[in-house]
Amino acid sequence: MYTLTIIILLGGAVLGGAVLGYFLRWLITLGQKGSIELTIKQTLLEAKTKAQNIIGEAEDQANKIIQEAKEEEKAKEAKLKKLEDRLLQKDELLDKRQLDLDRETENIKTKTEEIRKTKEELEQLKGKKKSELEKISQMTIEEAREKIIAKAENNYAEDLEVRMRKMELNGEEKLERKARDILTSVIQRLTTSTVPDIMSTTVDIPSDDIKGKIIGKEGRNIRSFEKATGVEVVIDDTPGSIVLSSFDPVRRQIARVALENLITDGRIQPAKIEEVVEKAKEEISKIIKEKGEQAAYEAGVLNLDPRILLILGRLHFRTSYGQNVLQHSLEMAHLAGMLAEELGADAKVARAGALLHDIGKAVDHEVSGTHVEIGRRILEKFGAGEEVIKAMQSHHDEYPDETLESVIVKTADSISGSRPGARRDSIENYLRRLKDLEDIANSFQGIEKSYAISAGREIRVFVKPEDVSDLEAKKIAREIALRIENELKYPGEIKITIIRETRVIEFAR
Repeated sequence: MYTLTIIILLGGAVLGGAVLGYFLRWLITLGQKGSIELTIKQTLLEAKTKAQNIIGEAEDQANKIIQEAKEEEKAKEAKLKKLEDRLLQKDELLDKRQLDLDRETENIKTKTEEIRKTKEELEQLKGKKKSELEKISQMTIEEAREKIIAKAENNYAEDLEVRMRKMELNGEEKLERKARDILTSVIQRLTTSTVPDIMSTTVDIPSDDIKGKIIGKEGRNIRSFEKATGVEVVIDDTPGSIVLSSFDPVRRQIARVALENLITDGRIQPAKIEEVVEKAKEEISKIIKEKGEQAAYEAGVLNLDPRILLILGRLHFRTSYGQNVLQHSLEMAHLAGMLAEELGADAKVARAGALLHDIGKAVDHEVSGTHVEIGRRILEKFGAGEEVIKAMQSHHDEYPDETLESVIVKTADSISGSRPGARRDSIENYLRRLKDLEDIANSFQGIEKSYAISAGREIRVFVKPEDVSDLEAKKIAREIALRIENELKYPGEIKITIIRETRVIEFAR
């Protein structure tokens, strides 16, 4: 019973606590509700105040923008008004100028008409005077002119002839003096070496034992070498040297380089020969390219096709009368450029024509035709330019001189080839040329003796004064010159001097 009572009391306490908790919660909820409503009202009030402030600021900004737009519109209207006023002024000025032009045009037309009428009156007056003169003189104007000229010729024929001859002589002297001055100046300005250059085809060997290695067993090595290089190897009893023979200078140089490398290496066998020859070809090809580019750069000839430069570089291994052809061409380019500047010609074309004038010699052993014709085909194929081709094609008179630059190239060729020491020939050819000159001179009647001097550049002929007169001596000199031109081949020119001397000696005792 006691336990039940405790349970009832506990249940009543729990129930009372629940009722009390619910009542307290209800009171707290009422307090919070009032606080939230108050916060909401306060937030709404602040939002309305902020909105009113934003609206006020927006209205102020809008009023400001409207005011600025109005001011800007007024400024534009003022500017447009000013521009309109200027256009109106220009329009008025143009109208005024047009009126002035119209008045001037009318004045010109009036004056033109007056000039035409005056000219017609003058022509009529001139015709009238001409008719009156013809009527008075009883001859036409053409007849009177011819009569006056004929009379002047008759009266002053001798004076005119003397004066014309004097003018001709003076003109020739002046032209010759001017040409001599120009050539002298150009030659002095260009200072180059004139030592003859001969590309040797002889390879020095340290001992004659090397000859056996080069020949090889049953000639195996020498056959492989000749097949790989395309040259003939001449091994004879000459001590300390081996001769390489070929018409192709490039092949000869490849063979020389390859043979020197084989001798240095010491291993001479077919496989090694092929390897060394290939390396020598690459080395010579590199030298050819460098020499061609270097020559074009030094001559100031730019924008040439690379294939032309490769062919040009081959001339480094080509000689003519002992003169290196590439060096000769480079020297000619400098001479031609200076001559062109002196004469007012195109220096670029002259330099290019001179540099490329002998390019056909690089392949003339491979292609048929003269080196001039071969060079023309090469330059036409690789687009060297018509003016350059015309400048180079006539240096041996195979083509006519079509331009001033072609004459300059021919002159530069003569200067470069004929200057002392530039070219060298064998002693046999030299003596034969001197003998041929003397034989031609001695073949004429009345010749006492003749001497070829100055390395064959001059021949002096002594005639018998009792058999040959002064006029005949001049004729003999001309005939000797013609025979030399027709029968001999030589660079430059040869001077013929005829000496006719009469000496009378008497003794007074």
